[in-house]
Amino acid sequence: MAKNISQSEINIMTDQKDSSFSSDLIFPHKVYTASENSRFDFWQKVCAIFFQFKIRNKFDIHHYFFTPTILNSFLIKNFLKNPKTKTIQTIATLREDLWSDKDIRKILFANIIIVYSAFAKNKLNNLGFENVFQIYPGIDLQEYKQISFQETQKNLLTDFSNESEVSKNFTKMHSKENDFVINFTGEYTRLGAIDLIIDSFIDIAKKNPSIKLSLAVRIKNEKDALKKRLIKKKLKKNNLLNQVSFFDNGRYKMKNVYNLCDISLFPVNNMQGKFDIPLAVVEAMACQKPVIISDLPILAELTNGKNSVIVKKDNQKELTDAILDLYTHPEKKRLIGWEARKFVEEKFNIKKIAQEYEKIYATL
Repeated sequence: MAKNISQSEINIMTDQKDSSFSSDLIFPHKVYTASENSRFDFWQKVCAIFFQFKIRNKFDIHHYFFTPTILNSFLIKNFLKNPKTKTIQTIATLREDLWSDKDIRKILFANIIIVYSAFAKNKLNNLGFENVFQIYPGIDLQEYKQISFQETQKNLLTDFSNESEVSKNFTKMHSKENDFVINFTGEYTRLGAIDLIIDSFIDIAKKNPSIKLSLAVRIKNEKDALKKRLIKKKLKKNNLLNQVSFFDNGRYKMKNVYNLCDISLFPVNNMQGKFDIPLAVVEAMACQKPVIISDLPILAELTNGKNSVIVKKDNQKELTDAILDLYTHPEKKRLIGWEARKFVEEKFNIKKIAQEYEKIYATL
């Protein structure tokens, strides 16, 4: 977002400044030195606290993008916050699986609170918060867009250039132009979707060998690793393991995974621990891919009747039927993908989102 701000000086807590940062208004600070969660250790957190204490009197606005906790909100309110400095909190999710209404009142402290979804805004309004605005997460539409099959295949091989020969061959095997590729970007042990997807795929792929499955699902812990092993065992038992690709080490660009596929799935049973607006849906739409989405209320604002396919949660038959419908009706698939891209251009363009934030900054 900082790259698209034109009226405000932006100081960011990272020195990861790349060549695309051409703005003279962006000033990096060496606080967070890595974006990977595995490297976001205790020392990085200490550096962040020290930096905020050191600069608490320096800037007009402090804008917090991280998900708050009771502890970090306490530290900010009592030790790191200057009463004269205005504050903004951007909250990606209210974590209703973890936080009570009482907890939410403790962790939200800013002059302005920004949430991703209308669902979250309504909840905070009902709790008595009046300083709440909704702004969608922005994505770079020059990065996430439809690209040709040949370019996608080339990019994926580049992504895996330092991986084992097995990974490269797996990617090649999966990337035949006449295949119909289904993608799922999500979780192995959360969201309640993976078993539904695997069972649906088994039903479909046994009868349609040109249908393949891409699982862009990171392994974050031992539970995830165990779940992946069980899935591979099940696929092998059904002689379908060679029709599935696993993108799970995080060392790839998601735009290439989306463009490898024909459709993307997000038939989740819950959104516990996930952003209210899942980027796995928005980014796939930006790449002009139809997305099959479950009918959870929190996901309703991502659909408009033309840009996606909605199925009942935990309903394998509906999911299977929806996949086969798009498989057998390529023109319908194309039109839904076109509507999806149009929807994202209207609501999630990072350039427009940056302008909305600048308007908020101006009010403070």
